[in-house]
Amino acid sequence: METTCQKKAMIEQFLFIKKLISIVIFTAIFFTLWPDTIFALNFDHKTLITPQLIDPVIQPEIQIVKGVVKRSDTATSLLKKYLPLKSIYEIDRQSREIFSLTRIRQGQPYRLILQEDTLIRFEYEIDREDKLVVHNKNGTFLINQEPIKYDVELDIITSTISYSLFEAVKKAGEKNELALKLSDIFAWDIDFIRDIQSGDQFKVLVEKRYKDGKLAGYGKILAAFFTNKGTLFKAFLHQPESYQDAPGTSGYYDENGKSLQKAFLKAPLTFSRISSKFTKKRFHPIFKENRPHHGIDYAAPRGTPIKTVGDGTILQAGYNKGRGNYITIRHYNGYITSYYHMCRFAKGMKKNRQVLQGDLIGYVGMTGYATGPHLCFRMKKNGRPVNPLKYKAPSAKPVKSEEMEQFIANTIQLSKRMLTKQTLASLK
Repeated sequence: METTCQKKAMIEQFLFIKKLISIVIFTAIFFTLWPDTIFALNFDHKTLITPQLIDPVIQPEIQIVKGVVKRSDTATSLLKKYLPLKSIYEIDRQSREIFSLTRIRQGQPYRLILQEDTLIRFEYEIDREDKLVVHNKNGTFLINQEPIKYDVELDIITSTISYSLFEAVKKAGEKNELALKLSDIFAWDIDFIRDIQSGDQFKVLVEKRYKDGKLAGYGKILAAFFTNKGTLFKAFLHQPESYQDAPGTSGYYDENGKSLQKAFLKAPLTFSRISSKFTKKRFHPIFKENRPHHGIDYAAPRGTPIKTVGDGTILQAGYNKGRGNYITIRHYNGYITSYYHMCRFAKGMKKNRQVLQGDLIGYVGMTGYATGPHLCFRMKKNGRPVNPLKYKAPSAKPVKSEEMEQFIANTIQLSKRMLTKQTLASLK
């Protein structure tokens, strides 16, 4: 019995040694045949894998092409390198309700985003606020209008005028756009053609818009002070809590909540000079005789934009031998304004069309009886001529009583910042 047990133990020992030798031999052969094998433990599945089984994820190359539309450019010329004509026509067809590709114009920025030389996205800036976006998803085009994103910083800008607002803005290191925005705010109180004089000053709290690290323009002016001929004019932007639902309710007011906006602008041109005033007797340069001149002549370069001074309805838009291309507009309370000698009308100007204060209606020219490019601007009240330079228009409605508390609190805060010229990092 003992001999049998010993034999059984010896056999089990032999089998164990045989298995151990097999494992050693197998391991030696494996590492000899696969010297580069690296074992990695997958902790989720407890399996061993080798690098040869892993395919590296290669990101497709993305290329961004930026440009500005040139005079001869069209949507086809911009896109034909990346899309067939059939696809370009399809994009134009789909985009018409948002923004037709035929309206692409010179000077506007655009971006082409390519993935391995395939166009996946096209962006065109419609204006400074919105852009047209065309997304190519495997040959299907998704088209949207999206807001342009800017980095916005608040800044206080101040300067003293020597001879013009543009000169003062440039002296402060800013763009002409700021001068235009300032003149729009104070257009009802200051005639920037004849009222500006040396020594006038301005201070403005404005949003500066940056794109790709460069100044791209200006956003809202939150507050502005303008000293003209010793008189200080103040403007504060008021955006009531209902502004998001009704954007038209915002506007500029003085520190007492009185609207800066009035029934009529002080002039139909932003910047020019008066070449002839309202008078009962003026020597006519063409007919060589004294005649009444019941209007104001504004000398300006051909093509200068002309704005309507108030809300109204177009009574006439046409051509007359003496007036040239002209427009006559009927306003409230029996007022009528006329604009003569235009080189051309703005798009859509015709009889019975409704226009709003500040709308573009035409461009300065010298059609009709004219010796040089200028605008002859006339105003009548119940059929009688009125001197536009002496007319005092009533103000629009003030801040609503239920919004005055909000307005005053905001005005006090902005005034302190303007007067102390403190750093504006806390405003952001």
